[in-house]
Amino acid sequence: MSIYEDTFLAVYCIVIAFILGSVFGSFLNCVSDRIIAHEKWWTGRSKCDACGHTLGVLDLFPVFSYLLLKGKCRYCGTRLSKTYVCSEALLGILFVIMVALHGTLDLILLRDLGFVTVLYGLSLSDLKSYEIPDGFILFGIVWWILFSFSLQGLVSGFVIAASVLMISLITEKVLKKEAMGGGDIKLFFVVGLYLGMLGSLFNLILACLIGLVFVVGMKKNKIPFGPSISIATYIFLLYGNEFINWYMHLIGM
Repeated sequence: MSIYEDTFLAVYCIVIAFILGSVFGSFLNCVSDRIIAHEKWWTGRSKCDACGHTLGVLDLFPVFSYLLLKGKCRYCGTRLSKTYVCSEALLGILFVIMVALHGTLDLILLRDLGFVTVLYGLSLSDLKSYEIPDGFILFGIVWWILFSFSLQGLVSGFVIAASVLMISLITEKVLKKEAMGGGDIKLFFVVGLYLGMLGSLFNLILACLIGLVFVVGMKKNKIPFGPSISIATYIFLLYGNEFINWYMHLIGM
């Protein structure tokens, strides 16, 4: 069903997409912080980082609570970090873009939104700790099994992960230092499940280019690679088919 059959439906879907994205963005921020702190992410209520006061209902509306409270804690008045509200809004925007471009309410859209949520969560964790928790990897695999299990996807996942592992081992031998973490290789396996063989190859190239941009822009020798892989995957989920068709036409196929 196309959302553009009715103007009200289109606006409604866009608004709901932003709300859901921002809610998941807030939730994933909390989850990533608790995982890094080695705390149980599924229990306990959210608290103010400054005063430790348990947050009430009015404090828990993503983006909107921050704006209504003017970026301050309602209990101690401490100015809150903009990182969290920006993170909430960003996933909301990513959801909106995906829904708007896909334009159809179907299982493929639901699958991709779930996958993007996984990518976002593991990217937050990787940015904060240089580690990709196995929980996100496992959820990504289960989500793929539920929506699009195929032997072709399974083969693609193993082949791309094995290829990246081999390249990583060779690079480590030459440079005498770690080239890629185990979490990144696991992530490439999950990406292979969703994108297939050709899509995974393009994704690998694009992820390396994005990672290079981060290295140059941040002026660091080491960066978390998970966000680069996730950004490349998001781009491919939006424009992958068009890119593959363009490339096939370019080489005369």
